[in-house]
Amino acid sequence: MTRGDAAAAEPLPKPAGAVAPLAQASTPPTLADSHGEHLAYVALGANLADPLTQVRAAARALASLPDCRLLRLSSLYRTAPVGNRSIRGQADFINAVAALYTRLSPAQLLDALFVIERRFGRRREYHHAPRTLDLDLLLYDERIVDSQRLRVPHPRMHLRAFVIAPLLEIAPQALIPGRGRAAAWLPAVSSQSIERLVE
Repeated sequence: MTRGDAAAAEPLPKPAGAVAPLAQASTPPTLADSHGEHLAYVALGANLADPLTQVRAAARALASLPDCRLLRLSSLYRTAPVGNRSIRGQADFINAVAALYTRLSPAQLLDALFVIERRFGRRREYHHAPRTLDLDLLLYDERIVDSQRLRVPHPRMHLRAFVIAPLLEIAPQALIPGRGRAAAWLPAVSSQSIERLVE
């Protein structure tokens, strides 16, 4: 996807108040509510097969997950690939972050995200391969999970502008367990190329 595919774009502002296209509440989501639900944040990204459309459709898929309620979806952001040489040569990504309440355990939610990825044609042909859709579980309440198949918080989220910027848009006070406030990591990602799309 090229920069001309979006109607307009603006430079990334400093995150301020939360923007909530899917929930009009003026306050950010809070941790586990009175219904036994847990607050989770999921990163969405794509750089193949019309990524703008892919990410929008993925948000709708998240909203339809059983035992989950999609609370907020950030703006969409166009970002340059971050990582080793193989990924830096790829097309730009479209990214967003979603907040949802869920009754699923972290492992169950991860499995549900994998199902959505496969439905969107995700193939894991090699590490950092281009992707039709990438869904990452970033945070789950304030839990730390360190298992063979899942690590929460996501181990590199604090070093990625495409995570920090949209996360702070919908949750300005977000905490990364073991690393402090997400906002404190803005300087560490300030040199990464990112722009918020205006729709």
